[in-house]
Amino acid sequence: MNNAFGAPSPTPPGLGCRSPWAPIDPLHCRKPRGSGLRLSGQFSCAAPAIGTVLFAFWGPEPTNPIEGQPGGGCGKGASWEGQVLLLCLEARRPGGGPAWAGRPAEPKQQPSVSDPPRKQVYPTLLPPSPRTIHSPGRCLPLPPPPGPARLHLRLLPSSMLLLLLLLLPLQPASAAHGPESPAAVNPCCYFPCQNKGVCVRFGLHHYECDCTRTGYHGRNCTSPEFWTWLRNALRPSPAFYHFILTHGRWFWNLINSTFIRDFLMRLVLTVRANLIPSPPTYNSAHGYISWEAYANVTYYTRVLPPVPDDCPTPMGVKGKKQLPDPGLLAERFLLRKAFVRDPQGTNLLFAFFAQHFTHQFFKTSGKMGRGFTKALGHGVDLGHVYGDTLERQHKLRLFKGGKLKYQVLNGEMYPPSVMETRANMTYPPGVPLHGQLAVGQEVFGLLPGLMVLATLWLREHNRVCDILQAEHPSWADEQLFQTARLILIGETIKIVIEDYVQHLSGYHLQLKFDPELLFGVQFQYRNRIAVEFNQLYHWHPLMPDSFVVGSREYSYEEFVFNTSMLLDYGVESLVDAFSRQPAGQIGGGENINRHILHVAIGVIEESRELRLQPFNEYRKRFGLKPYKSFQDLTGEQEKAAELQELYGDIDALEFYPGLLLEKCQPNSIFGESMVEIGAPFSLKGLLGNPICSPEYWKPSTFGGETGFNIVKTASLHKLVCANVKTCPYVAFHVPAPADGEGPREPSGEL
Repeated sequence: MNNAFGAPSPTPPGLGCRSPWAPIDPLHCRKPRGSGLRLSGQFSCAAPAIGTVLFAFWGPEPTNPIEGQPGGGCGKGASWEGQVLLLCLEARRPGGGPAWAGRPAEPKQQPSVSDPPRKQVYPTLLPPSPRTIHSPGRCLPLPPPPGPARLHLRLLPSSMLLLLLLLLPLQPASAAHGPESPAAVNPCCYFPCQNKGVCVRFGLHHYECDCTRTGYHGRNCTSPEFWTWLRNALRPSPAFYHFILTHGRWFWNLINSTFIRDFLMRLVLTVRANLIPSPPTYNSAHGYISWEAYANVTYYTRVLPPVPDDCPTPMGVKGKKQLPDPGLLAERFLLRKAFVRDPQGTNLLFAFFAQHFTHQFFKTSGKMGRGFTKALGHGVDLGHVYGDTLERQHKLRLFKGGKLKYQVLNGEMYPPSVMETRANMTYPPGVPLHGQLAVGQEVFGLLPGLMVLATLWLREHNRVCDILQAEHPSWADEQLFQTARLILIGETIKIVIEDYVQHLSGYHLQLKFDPELLFGVQFQYRNRIAVEFNQLYHWHPLMPDSFVVGSREYSYEEFVFNTSMLLDYGVESLVDAFSRQPAGQIGGGENINRHILHVAIGVIEESRELRLQPFNEYRKRFGLKPYKSFQDLTGEQEKAAELQELYGDIDALEFYPGLLLEKCQPNSIFGESMVEIGAPFSLKGLLGNPICSPEYWKPSTFGGETGFNIVKTASLHKLVCANVKTCPYVAFHVPAPADGEGPREPSGEL
């Protein structure tokens, strides 16, 4: 007997030729007539009783894998002095047809060695064993001989072949977990379930989409119900909404003076807030709904579950097996080449207010991990003013008249020192304790802009306490403190909605803080901070390249941890300076100063550790169409080509880079995704506060009508001007030319 390469080889015992078409019961084998078989080592046997087709190959053990077909299997049936009998089984459906389309039950023609070499594709179906030489979806065929060779084959005895077939159960090869058989691909890695459908894996290959109450049905929740279809057909695009709301000021001035304003505001609040699941559904520990996700408030919650950890690529199945280096990504696409000013006129005071406000609920726990938070209030609780623990709160309280501790310097009120309070603060080594100011958030000594706002809220709390004590002389310290805190929470929400979000949106519709708008609709007054919201809110492109106060320009080295600037200039001078200095544009990329680029790198690293889903999956989750290309995302051909090279697929783009690299809307600070994804988190967190509920939103909660009116009339201008001697220019946008450098007004409060 010659082997596949034409050299003589011994014939194994029990293997020989039979007459053409000779029946072997229960197997039926057939091969071309003739005593010599000019083949590349192949014949086939049908086993009707078992429902398989056997392909056998005799020759050297093959080493060249090629793609196989699902539902079949290959394995060694016999071996003899380096030669192997490779058996391949083809699974059949109960009706007798093959288990996959397009594959004949038996080969119609055996290839001759005179035929041009071609790859054979065989099914894979064997369980793991030391003799198995396959992996899921792959079979190892015998390569065709390089030249003519005569191969004389005799079938194994029927009893041996039957035994071999019975020992090879017909199960999917992907169920195998041998050393050469990697686990089957999790079907949920494809993110098949659309429109908020939930993917549930069954077995190894199957999944189901739970479409309950999504308004869709079908295997992947893609078939809309009638009312869903009608609503989608009539709903304009986000770009259309943005255009209407940012044009026609005269029209919106009319709307803002009518009841239509309340109707539109209610619509905005309900539509946006309902995009956020309440109660929370996922956290970073589990990719499925669990009690832990609801009850364990030390976790950030999540809108979308993590990418399954057994996926072929970090982003599921799309893109490359290794994501681009975060440092390279930030250097190329996020690092500022030249300062890009925000076209909406956003100023530096807005940037500091954003940092100060969000640091009450964005407090990632370094000790527990990036999926955990130390801000257990999960919302607007003013933990950055009062401390996030009772122990820290007590260190900051005066325990007299409900007030917080303070010190008077240059005739004005400032936060107390760390030496007096013993409240821990983060300052660089060498700063004496008497020079460290103690406030609710331990990191606010980092930037003078943060300490300016901390000082304003300290003054506001003590001012409100004086008002309450005058109206309620019988109240104890504790009641004065707790009521003042509720008033300041209300003031904060009012300022954030009507000043901060109003500026950020650029809308001519005048936003309104009125909790009663939601009293007639279903709404849950509880909030949980999501890790996606934390990621989204890293707006470091706002920060300039230097900081201008008066006639002096400060570098980052001179500005960061500057403990004397607040006392040297005073609150009103710093507010005026920060209100006049432009901030950077957030969207579009290439606008983060090098001194803080490491923060963006850390955000990208965090998203990978927490396995956030791709950017396009979040767009779909919030009702946006996924981008089809990087050109579609950025609007810049060169940048798109580089992103394509790094990621390989637009569906593999990460969440945070996608938000910052998305092209900005016309005359806007960022792109549509930041608005459409960020606004629901923001509005749900603000209106989900307990003080906005029917049980809290009443005069008695705030100490009577006087306290209630402080909340309802709050504004950024009043917060500043009620707590300084002279009222500076204060706004979230740089002054228009008409504002000029006019004289400051007396505050009338101090």
